[in-house]
Amino acid sequence: MSKLNHLEEEDKRDRGDRANAAERKLSMERKPVSLPPSVSISEMEPNGNFSNHNSSRNCTIETFKREFYPTVYLIIFIWGALGNGFSIYVFLQPYKKSTSVNVFMLNLAISDLLFTTTLPFRVDYYLRGSNWIFGDLTCRIMSFSLYVNMYSSIYFLTVLSVVRFLATVHPFRLLHATSVKNAWILCGVVWIFIMASSTVLLKTGSELKGNVTLCLELNPNKVIKLKTMNHIALVVGFLLPFCTLSICYLLIIRALLKAEVPETGLRLSHRKALTTIIIALIIFLLCFLPYHILRTLHLVEWNVDRCKESLHKAVAITLALAAANSCFNPLLYYFAGENFKDRLKSALRKCHSQQTKCSFPVCVCVWLQKETRV
Repeated sequence: MSKLNHLEEEDKRDRGDRANAAERKLSMERKPVSLPPSVSISEMEPNGNFSNHNSSRNCTIETFKREFYPTVYLIIFIWGALGNGFSIYVFLQPYKKSTSVNVFMLNLAISDLLFTTTLPFRVDYYLRGSNWIFGDLTCRIMSFSLYVNMYSSIYFLTVLSVVRFLATVHPFRLLHATSVKNAWILCGVVWIFIMASSTVLLKTGSELKGNVTLCLELNPNKVIKLKTMNHIALVVGFLLPFCTLSICYLLIIRALLKAEVPETGLRLSHRKALTTIIIALIIFLLCFLPYHILRTLHLVEWNVDRCKESLHKAVAITLALAAANSCFNPLLYYFAGENFKDRLKSALRKCHSQQTKCSFPVCVCVWLQKETRV
């Protein structure tokens, strides 16, 4: 009898052990698998891309950037290189009279052309899925060139509008201040100020992570520094020039309304000044204003535990618009440049006399020649 009881107890222990083993196996199967955190990278300034590591949900816009940036940057590169390259060619044509307006426009075109030369590197970076292959120094130059171009464009457009306004309202009193020599000095001051202010961007280079090399990316720990830099750039780099441009617009409108029957020369001067300021305002409102608003909003709203994918995409789109200012500036040269159309006709006659020898494709010369006849 005791032997039978002993066998029953062993049988119960075996059944208990099997039940415990089955329970442990089931609990292991139910245990959640730890997934690597998803990466959300959005174009943030004033120091390149901003990297947000968020493990709560998939917040990446890498696919969007791979599809969006290469196409847009290629369009900006082609149009910007042709438009600004040909504009520089026209500005450098020998002409009987040189003006301070053309000096500012020439420097603006040079800034745009230098920036467009960096766009193929950005296209390659995003086509490779955010993998940089051009070295650390080239990576540092990318963000530096973008912001030097953006803020030098803002300041050149503002100075150009102010000079146009002053030359219209006080044409003789400020004749010395708007001389060609002083224009070159002022351009040098703008270049030095913008480049010196942007040197902080050269401190951030490429970073090796796994089997890829990242560029234009920032550490989330630098968000406080980013916010400070953004506030300075917002006030000094955008709001101050934008307010100055708006005041010039209002004052030139006032001057036009006060002039009851202006002389032909005065009317032409007013019209050129008004055209310059209107085109500059359009570029500000289309290219620079949306980006600065969304960049600031993104930095204020940023939180490591929250994902706002739509805002990330909006910032990326407005950054592309800011880069596209180099495509719109040639319109300013054509419609508001001093003697630009005459210089253009002279360049086209020279191009035509050389038959097929031209700095740009013959089709561009022929098309421009037809346009100037209208």
